[in-house]
Amino acid sequence: MEPINKTGVSEFFLKGFSGYPLLEHLLFPLCSGMYLVTLLGNTAIVVVSMLDTRLHTPMYFFLGNLSILDICYTSSFVPLMLAHLLSSRKTISFTACAIQMCLSLATGSTECLLLAIMAYDRYLAICQPLRYPVLMNHRLCLLLAGTAWALCLLKSVTETIIAMRLPFCSHHIVRHFTCEILAVLKLACGDTSISEVFLLVGSILLLPVPLALICFSYALILASILRVPSAAGRRKAFSTCSAHLAVVLLFYGTVIFMYMKPKSKEAHISDEVFTVLYAIVTPMLNPIIYSLRNKEVKDAARRVWDSRQACR
Repeated sequence: MEPINKTGVSEFFLKGFSGYPLLEHLLFPLCSGMYLVTLLGNTAIVVVSMLDTRLHTPMYFFLGNLSILDICYTSSFVPLMLAHLLSSRKTISFTACAIQMCLSLATGSTECLLLAIMAYDRYLAICQPLRYPVLMNHRLCLLLAGTAWALCLLKSVTETIIAMRLPFCSHHIVRHFTCEILAVLKLACGDTSISEVFLLVGSILLLPVPLALICFSYALILASILRVPSAAGRRKAFSTCSAHLAVVLLFYGTVIFMYMKPKSKEAHISDEVFTVLYAIVTPMLNPIIYSLRNKEVKDAARRVWDSRQACR
């Protein structure tokens, strides 16, 4: 994917935190550590769910997809951001900016749909336990995950091409630490209405709609759990769903806080710091939440570790 550059722009300057050198030196070790934890934690989830046959279930298939998404999302901007935190040259080429924009849009959008799919999977597992193996078979898992990835990639490629084909007549300073589409659109001197319509429709389809489906699924799950006569059964069902609910609240809470604020509000450096932290903290916490709250994951990790030690 390489949009045609008719604007004469060869590169953009990512302003980020260039006016706050002390903050840059503070953010570098903090973000580096969180990025390392994100890579290790999510990679561990993917490896364990692949190597342990007991985790070859729809729930862990979708969890593995979520971990891959988090790795791709953070890797689309964190390495360059870390390099810019230590460098005075904070530029990015036109093509690299378009690729970064597309990847972040695609992975963020896919996560919105994937969380809704995971809620539907939990609904079937708890509310339709006898029919669950038939309803949520391997073919349907592949279809749901593949459709989410493909649709969001197509949407993001379209949004990126439309945005990057606009003329950029003013300065080329992006007031952000990454090529975030709204920040780049502020530099365009052409008609941005088409881009804004696409972004509005996408925001409606990927924020309120999946969130409503998630809330509806968990309302049905809660009603079903409360009818379980066994206290142990209720605890197990609550434990299974609480990790997913924590991830949903963390993801949607931060996204809605950042992107549903009034547009008239003046941007502050605190907003950018919060954006950096939520963009790295959320993917870092996902594997921690799932592994610490899930006995199956911890047992599987222990079995994989023991088998590797035995092979030595």
